Amino acid sequence: MTSDRDLPSGRLSRVARLTWLGARTGAGLLLEKRGERAAETAAEVLGTMRGLAAKMGQMASYVDGVVPESKRDAFEAALGTLRAAAPTSSPEAIRGVIERELGAPPRELFASFDDAPLASASIGQVHAATLHDGTEVVVKVQHPGIERAVDHDLKNMRVMGGLKSAMIGAKFEAKRVMEELDRHFREELDYGLEAERQRLFREMHAHDPRILVPRVIGERSARRVMTSERVRGLSFEEACAAPEADRRAWAEALWAFVFRSSLQGGHFNADPHPGNFFFHEGGRVTAIDYGCVVQLPVARREVAKRVHQAAIAGDRAAFREAGKVMMQTNGGAFEALVLDYLERCFLPLSESPYRITREYAGSLVDGMVKGAVEGLKTKKDEMVPLPEGMALMNRLQFGFYSVLARMDVEVDYAAVERGLFAERL
Repeated sequence: MTSDRDLPSGRLSRVARLTWLGARTGAGLLLEKRGERAAETAAEVLGTMRGLAAKMGQMASYVDGVVPESKRDAFEAALGTLRAAAPTSSPEAIRGVIERELGAPPRELFASFDDAPLASASIGQVHAATLHDGTEVVVKVQHPGIERAVDHDLKNMRVMGGLKSAMIGAKFEAKRVMEELDRHFREELDYGLEAERQRLFREMHAHDPRILVPRVIGERSARRVMTSERVRGLSFEEACAAPEADRRAWAEALWAFVFRSSLQGGHFNADPHPGNFFFHEGGRVTAIDYGCVVQLPVARREVAKRVHQAAIAGDRAAFREAGKVMMQTNGGAFEALVLDYLERCFLPLSESPYRITREYAGSLVDGMVKGAVEGLKTKKDEMVPLPEGMALMNRLQFGFYSVLARMDVEVDYAAVERGLFAERL
């Protein structure tokens, strides 16, 4: 999926395509034994739309539990094309964006610039280039028209949020959650903000040789263009085929990256896309793409530390008490439901060493859906909405666990976190 496509950016055209796709895919899931045609159609439509539509397709390609297990292989294969290479924008269009943003054409800004992209994703595409001092870099450039397309997707999402609030009641605050997602998805369009966050994460992990974050080239970056040092390494698929010892070391590094960032640095990257990691000898991992980052308030970070420490210690009573504070529950049956689910999410720590499997990762998605349904049956004064930031934390957890599941290795995650707490988180 590498050819240039016109980007459909009109609000009605985008919602019409999604409506048609929903009907087509739904029929395929019901009528097709393996769902190949439905999956191929979904990849074609979502790829052409790019924006949030393609992002949802990318998530479905690797997050376990999103697609029925009998159709999983077909959808993973088809939607995996979105993960590897969404449709591209033309060289002329990309050069135009760079010149408008940086004030000069690529031939003047770089010693070399490859018009053929290394990769294309939902918001932009990446090109190899060389600075005049010989430094190899990658230049991320937004697809022309993507801001308008994302704006229409988000407006449609807000309408959905209003409908969901009307259907399930204000207690779950679906509209508020949608507004939170709206804010963070819009931030992904600001590469200047992403550059700041990439520098922040680079500083967070500078002392850990296992975790690499590329240097941003500030003088070649702007709102719609971002230039970073180029990194080479094994792809996620290649890493998953590596020897067990390598996979274990990489899984440990990934766990340290995610939980040092959140528990010590107070930020988490809510987009654990497999294509955002490169893998190197010696258990080293490079993490890229900081468009969707959520900041944790100090009070919530401290509560999260208590939850993690109780899970590591196997102290179920302390875990549930801290869990009540973290999830802001009101007691009763719904609280018990939430805490039981939270315990299941923390099995990799409480039962460490632990092998995260695809079945386990998928069960968390399924458990979230079933929990929401059960929650509607509980007393009204017991139900509580997702706390601020939790919707994107769920996105991180579902995606991150699905990534680790494909590593298919038993890891002492509790030992990794003890090392993090020894750093005085």
